[in-house]
Amino acid sequence: MISVKNCEFSYDKKPFISDVNFEVGQGEIFGFLGPSGAGKSTLQKILIGLLKNYKGSVQVFGKEVRAQKDDYYERIGIDFEFPSFYEKLTAEENLKFFASLYQKKPRNIDQLLEQIGLLRDKDKKVSGYSKGMKSRLNFVKALLHDPELLFLDEPTSGLDPSNSRIMKDMILEEKKAGKSIIITTHNMHDAAELCDRVAFIVDGHVKALDTPHNLIMKKGAGVISYSYLENGVETKAQCPITESGKDAKLQQLVSEGKLLTIHSMEPDLGDIFMEVTGRGLN
Repeated sequence: MISVKNCEFSYDKKPFISDVNFEVGQGEIFGFLGPSGAGKSTLQKILIGLLKNYKGSVQVFGKEVRAQKDDYYERIGIDFEFPSFYEKLTAEENLKFFASLYQKKPRNIDQLLEQIGLLRDKDKKVSGYSKGMKSRLNFVKALLHDPELLFLDEPTSGLDPSNSRIMKDMILEEKKAGKSIIITTHNMHDAAELCDRVAFIVDGHVKALDTPHNLIMKKGAGVISYSYLENGVETKAQCPITESGKDAKLQQLVSEGKLLTIHSMEPDLGDIFMEVTGRGLN
């Protein structure tokens, strides 16, 4: 679906991104994870054909992106972080207009709006929409022509937990339908939940690339934290998961049924990102 080899791009004389290599298969959700200004959005713009003066090879659907024609946009869907609509038109009018720009028969607009929770507001002018509503409407716009490949830039940004959950469920439904999806984000929780693989992007370079699970496990096992009463006072202790069988106090508390609490504390993608890159995600 996507093959990127030795990609380099410069806004001026100094390379902004360089030596970028990765592949994305059909039905895969692939994430660019990194802080603002790392090069994530630039990579996305190269992939969708907005930046064509790159070096190296960037192929989508088996063809170099710089050589793609207008029909390329019949096959891809794009959800930028900042929505673009005709403010004086209603949501439905906007979607019907954008659907008319494609040769394909559009998906059912009412059904998409119902899924995303905007059906009751379809006759409302977009100028009256909140930021979160515009974000959800923008996602629907990207799905209208049933594209094979989706590019999502910070798809859950600005959404409350409920609408974020709806959005992520719809993304996973698109994956089940065989779509390939590129997600650009600095949200480590979204990346861990949605992505089959992630690439850590820092200063225009891919610092690590693997599944979220493998990246976490490469750091090593987490620790077990537990608490118990000692002389009437709650006491807490920890031990590595790999050493839990050798922790005499833990084994005693388990056998006597005197544990108050116990839970594991594994590293998350944010921890791994900071360890690999020495930088935070924000």
